[in-house]
Amino acid sequence: MMRNGFTLLSAIFLMVLIAILMMLAFSLSSQTTKQTSDLYLREQAQLLAKSSTELALLAISGHDNSKDCIEQINLQYPHGGTVFDINMSLFYFGNNLPCSPNRILDNAVATAESNGTVLIDTIVTYRDIDTNETVRYHRRTIQKP
Repeated sequence: MMRNGFTLLSAIFLMVLIAILMMLAFSLSSQTTKQTSDLYLREQAQLLAKSSTELALLAISGHDNSKDCIEQINLQYPHGGTVFDINMSLFYFGNNLPCSPNRILDNAVATAESNGTVLIDTIVTYRDIDTNETVRYHRRTIQKP
C-alpha cells in the first residue's frame, strides 16, 4: 500500500513540474516575440530618421534660401497606410538668414563656412493600435547643406 501512495505522489509531482516548465517556456516564447517585434520597429525608426535627415538636407539644398527658410518637414511612411510619422524641425546658424527669429539659433557666426549650418531634430513616432504603445525615436544632427 505504501508503494502505491509513493508512486501516486511522485506522478503528481512530475505532472506539476512539467506544467511549470511548460508555463515558463510559453512565457519566454511570448516575450521573445514581443522583443523581436520591438527591435524591428526600433531599427526601422532609426533607418527612417537617418533617411529623413538626408531628405531634409536635399530639400534645403534645392530651396531658394534668399526668400525664406524651410522650418518644418512632416512625412508619413508608408504612403498607403500610415505606420510611422516623421517630423523634422530645422534650426539655423548664420548671419542675415531670412528665417523666423525662433528658428535662428545663433546669428553671430564668425566664419563664412559656418553660415547656413542647420540643426535638424528628427522625431520618428510609431503608434501600435493593438497595444496602444508609442515607439518614439529622436535624432539630432548638425549639418552643413
